[in-house]
Amino acid sequence: MELLQDLQWRGIIYQQTDEEGLKELLNKEKISLYCGMDPTGDSMHIGHLLPFLTLRRFQNAGHRPIVLVGGATGLIGDPKATEERVLQTVETVQKNVAALTEQLKMIFDFEGENGAVMVNNYDWTAPMNIITFLRDYGKHIGINYMLAKDTIATRLETGISFTEFTYTILQGMDFKHLYENHNCKLQIGGSDQWGNITTGLELIRKMTDENSKAFGLTIPLVTKADGTKFGKTEGGAVWLDPKRTSPYEFYQFWINTADADVVKYLKYFTFLSKEEIESLEQSVQEEAHLRRAQKALAEEMTRLIHGEEALKQAIKITESLFSGDIKSLTAAEIKQGFKDVPSYKLETKEDVGIVDLLVNAKISPSKRQAREDVANGAIYVNGERIVELDYVLSDKDRIEGQFTVIRRGKKKYFLIEV
Repeated sequence: MELLQDLQWRGIIYQQTDEEGLKELLNKEKISLYCGMDPTGDSMHIGHLLPFLTLRRFQNAGHRPIVLVGGATGLIGDPKATEERVLQTVETVQKNVAALTEQLKMIFDFEGENGAVMVNNYDWTAPMNIITFLRDYGKHIGINYMLAKDTIATRLETGISFTEFTYTILQGMDFKHLYENHNCKLQIGGSDQWGNITTGLELIRKMTDENSKAFGLTIPLVTKADGTKFGKTEGGAVWLDPKRTSPYEFYQFWINTADADVVKYLKYFTFLSKEEIESLEQSVQEEAHLRRAQKALAEEMTRLIHGEEALKQAIKITESLFSGDIKSLTAAEIKQGFKDVPSYKLETKEDVGIVDLLVNAKISPSKRQAREDVANGAIYVNGERIVELDYVLSDKDRIEGQFTVIRRGKKKYFLIEV
């Protein structure tokens, strides 16, 4: 299956500026193309992934990806639908650029004939003076043209600063610069980037050879079947930074995907073949309880973003929690797997009776209830049921001398840290 057919089958293409022209170009030659993002924070989340994974699909087909992190456009801010962005300092933006660059490097191959190119638009935008900007670029983009852009039109009633008003020209400058200096023929982005992409095409048309040909392609907004926002959990966004969202939490997000969404996400986010995905789709329909599709999705995504070792660790934590075999986990794995459970810190390494610990850690509301919980077999220490009222927790109950995991009933976990 050719590339554009594969993208259509996966449901990845939302809009194209010239479908037939792009198809003809890709059939004729290998091209350079780009996708960019502004460094508004120091980590990507999974809502940022689809355009860059699409860019990687082009690389897999032999084309050269240009990955742009907007050190300049990030200082301005793409207009939001509701309000002005708070401007960030140059130092903050450049720090974010460095962090995002490292995350993007995980997705692309930078070696070989079509190795990815990483660029920062601050490099060619910062040296430009205001006269050059107004005469060489502003003169080519009419006010009426800009007012018709959705991102600007939606802000006219509430107000928009001249700073954010000019954002679309700045991003258009990027496309024109890459077209001239990297022979970049295509920009891809989310569906909200259509207006910015077409501004770039307008600058290329007016400022280079009239016969020049460049293209734009956008990708649909990722949605969930139940109408809730994709990429959000009770704890907030699902980040690529392992310090914010651990590999185990990342794996859990994907493995908990609903049956109604999992095939779509396999098509969007993984590089599994059409045949592999159709086999998993059949499994969803005929043996949904096995959750083969969810496991494949979680494994593919965790391996891509965090690597093979982190995936193995995430699977190990998952299986240990399911089986109750807590003792097989390391302290680092305990920290990942029980990141969000209630915790209690012991000030000393002295032995402590189980009843006293249950009360002090607020696992049981009273000593009477604590005794009943133990006697009824409702208390587990590191996965092992404790029924002795005089049981004393000692060093042997502390995994690597740091953690003890208490479970009350079937699902209520508590982390005791020394």
